Order: sequence, then C-alpha cells, then structure tokens
Amino acid sequence: MLPVIALVGRPNVGKSTLFNRLTRSRDALVADFPGLTRDRQYGEGRVGPRPYIVVDTGGFEPVKSEGIVKAMASQAELAIEEADVVIFVVDARTGLTPHDERIAQHLRRSHRPVILAINKAEGLDVTHAAEFYELAMGEPNMISASHGHGVHNLIELALEHCPEVEEEPEEELEDGKLPRVKVAVAGRPNAGKSTLINALLGEDRLIAFDMPGTTRDSIRVDFEYDGRDYALIDTAGLRRKGKVFEAIEKFSVVKTLQAIADANVVVLVLDASEGVAEHDAHIAGYVLESGRALVVAINKWEVLDSYQRSRIDEEIDHKLHFLNWARHIHISALKRNGLNHLMKAVSDAHAAAFSKLSTPKLTRALIEAVQRQSPPRVKGVRPKLRYAHQGGQNPPVVVIHGNSLQAVPDSYKRYLEGWFRDQFNLAGTPLRIEFKINKNPYVDKKE
Repeated sequence: MLPVIALVGRPNVGKSTLFNRLTRSRDALVADFPGLTRDRQYGEGRVGPRPYIVVDTGGFEPVKSEGIVKAMASQAELAIEEADVVIFVVDARTGLTPHDERIAQHLRRSHRPVILAINKAEGLDVTHAAEFYELAMGEPNMISASHGHGVHNLIELALEHCPEVEEEPEEELEDGKLPRVKVAVAGRPNAGKSTLINALLGEDRLIAFDMPGTTRDSIRVDFEYDGRDYALIDTAGLRRKGKVFEAIEKFSVVKTLQAIADANVVVLVLDASEGVAEHDAHIAGYVLESGRALVVAINKWEVLDSYQRSRIDEEIDHKLHFLNWARHIHISALKRNGLNHLMKAVSDAHAAAFSKLSTPKLTRALIEAVQRQSPPRVKGVRPKLRYAHQGGQNPPVVVIHGNSLQAVPDSYKRYLEGWFRDQFNLAGTPLRIEFKINKNPYVDKKE
C-alpha cells in the first residue's frame, strides 16, 4: 500500500502550497487569506522511485467549535487518523502561537509520527526556528513551500517513518497459465461493493449491510472465474477502529486510492437508484490519472423502470463523459444478474491494458489517420507525424515521432487517441499519446 502523509496546521500557514509542491500540481487552491481549504484534498507524489499519497487539510482547531470550523476540524482529524506520518506546518513569519500549541498537544495524543515544518522561511536564519522547540515535536525543518527550499529533504524525512512498499513476488505460473488479474472494487458507501464480491464468489465472504461504511478494512479475495485467476480487492473504511464523525466518512478515500494503485483493473460500482455523485466522479478521475483499466458497473438496475434507466444512462454519459472509453455494464449484485458480462468486460479491459502493439502496425495506423485528417497548421507550420511505436503498457503508451509536434493541438491528440483505440480494440483502458520531436543533427554543427 502507498504511504499516506497528512499536512496539518492552522489556517494560512501554506499547507495547500506545500501540497501543490509535493504533488507537482495546482489542485489545491492557494490565496493569501485563511480558511480557503475546507475539505480534505488527496494527491499522489513521488520521490525518486518511491510514490506516496499526500492529504491536504483545512485549518485545524482541535478544541470545541461550531459550524464550518467544526467540520474542518473533523476533516483534519480523519486525515490524521488515516495517515502514516503527519507533517505539522507552522509559519516562520508569524512565529509560535497558542493555536500551534493546541495542535501539537492533539498530535501527541494521536500517536502518529510528526515532522515539524517551519514554512515561509525564505531569507530567514535558523534563529527563527528556536521558539518552535517549545512544541516538543523534534527538530524543526525550515522550508519554503512557494520556492521549494527544503521540501525535498522534508519529504524524504517523512518517508523514513513510512513502511516500504513491498512488491508482491511474481507468481510462478504453469506453462500456458495466465497471470492473476488484480481487480479493485471501488465506489461510494452502500453502492453494493461487498454484495457484488459475494455474488462473484458465490458465498457471503464479506459483510454486506444496508448502512454506509460497513467495510472497515481492505480485503483481498483470490478466486477463479471461467478458468482465470483473479484477486478481488474490496475498498474499505478507516485504517483502525476509532471515533467516526459522520457515517459517510466510514468510507476512506485513502483506502480507495491505495487499492486502485495496487490493481490492474478497477470496477467502479455506481448505485443506479442514487445516480452519479461527486464522489463517483472523483474516484473515476483518479482512475484516469493513475492509468488503470476500468469497467463501470451500474448496480441495483432491477429497481428502476424503463424511464429511470434511460435517465441514469444519460446522467452517466454526461457526468462521466471523460470515461467514454470504459464499458458500462448494468448489473444486480443482489440478484446476480449481469455478472458474466461484467467479468467479460474486466478480462477485455485487462487484455487491452497489456496489449503489445507492433511498430509497423502502429505506423501504418498513424499514416492512415493523417491521410484521413491532417493536423491543422499553426502559424503557417503543419506538424509532420512520421512514425509511431509503443512506449509502455498499463496503460498503453503510443510514442509518435515527427517534426513541429509541439504545435499539435489537444483536439487532434484526442482524435489520435480515438483512432488508435478503434484500430487496436483498446476499449476499457486509458491510452496515452506522447510526441517526440526529431532533432536535426546538423542544426548546431558549424561548417
């Protein structure tokens, strides 16, 4: 499982700026006023070969509070609960405050490893760190999240407190036997994930109950289906049992992200009776970013009439339009309807994700695509796409070589993705297109 790092601190100390720096993104909104971040924000980062999940939180007030401040504190509490290590962010410009001291007391009771980060330290000497020793949080680390100073050392120090991600030993396969397919079953609470796994196994292996958040830990179940070995991973709730602030929060996003990272194929279970929620779209977006193959299982189909079925299909097409490459399967986990179609889609998605595409076939497909529709001219220059080869699997990566490829617009890139997907039957998996510009070896050579 990927290690989890939570960023905690009072408002406006630079947690979101540090989050963006660690994830190399701009996912977290940043502004010079307190209280901008309210919900937890999740992202994935990497130091060298080592990936991790980082969680941004709102300003933390660990005392009795009301309204939105209480909700923000609950989100921070949950982030601490599910983290392997906490980075406690304070402000070097403001100095030590009573608010910082209250947070430090709460973190000590959490029994989580804590790294103290003194942010906004650009241009300051080490004497500004002296007062923060009063927090008894170990050696302070002076950083500048906005400039990147000290951030690399900070994250390496944090990862020292996290368990190494152990790679599973490769299974010794008999001659002609296919490798086991790891399938993560993800979705909102009470969408029917555990019921689906029980239906596939033909036994009540997992607790299924009509209340959100019944599952409390990630569960892996190996089984065989139609002569193929699979490992089903049921995404789960909090890392350890403790106080849960809202029933909906018994479902932990972190466990879902970890299960997706470990899987070959993700089955996103939607509750047809409830429609598509924002949480479904978040999970789908992470699956897309992670490059995992995906099948959308629309569960509880039996409770809808014909009009409701057409409406839910339209809603899925609209809200999850970025998943038009994934197959949608209507199922009833409770009545075990549609499971054969679901597993066939899972098998096909896995095969597509690990497809081997030959260079001659890719190049011929590229030439035909350009003949059908040439890339548009940009400032009088038309990009020239010359040949293509495969650059990776899971997801498949197509590397295209040519000239002036920096001018290829995103719309044409999407056209190529759709073209290659149709030509090589890559339904069920994301597809990445990369451009490599051919360099003239004589351009810098002096006569």
